[in-house]
Amino acid sequence: MVEDEKSPWQTLSTKAIYDNPWIRVREDAVVRPDGERGIYGVVHYKNTAIGILPIENDDIYLVGQYRYPLGIYSWEIPEGGCPEGEDLLKAAKRELEEETGLCAGKWAKLGESHLSNSVSDELAVWFLATSLIQGKQQLEGTEKLIVRRFPFKEAFRMALDGEITDAISLIAIFQYYILNSG
Repeated sequence: MVEDEKSPWQTLSTKAIYDNPWIRVREDAVVRPDGERGIYGVVHYKNTAIGILPIENDDIYLVGQYRYPLGIYSWEIPEGGCPEGEDLLKAAKRELEEETGLCAGKWAKLGESHLSNSVSDELAVWFLATSLIQGKQQLEGTEKLIVRRFPFKEAFRMALDGEITDAISLIAIFQYYILNSG
């Protein structure tokens, strides 16, 4: 391990501040890299964020929904959570069917990323889903979604123009474009 890769932080104590079925917030008493004492708040996500890029014949399926924390309507790829211990691909298949009614014959993991890594440990994983078959949506009580099929080029333009702002959606759309534009 390179010296710079070792943690310059020292944790003195940890205290749980908040806990619900989705997140846990803790406050750590720390010694900062400059040697001064301080605190650090960390949001622990109890689920891995799952994103699905459903593509069929140069079209993509996006879901539109109101995002309560932001107070805005958002177009994004189908997403959900994978509880600890559940297989990521199994969770992706479940979320795609719940939100869109689609089942995919072919799956490929595209990537993973840490989101907001200065304050949280949230991990996102996204998959490409192809060979799609339409079934019936099975929304959860917290979901009110519109499913719409877009030409991929239009979704890419939406991402570039700021009409799509969800991080997992942006990463997946840009990655797919890069992988398929050569």
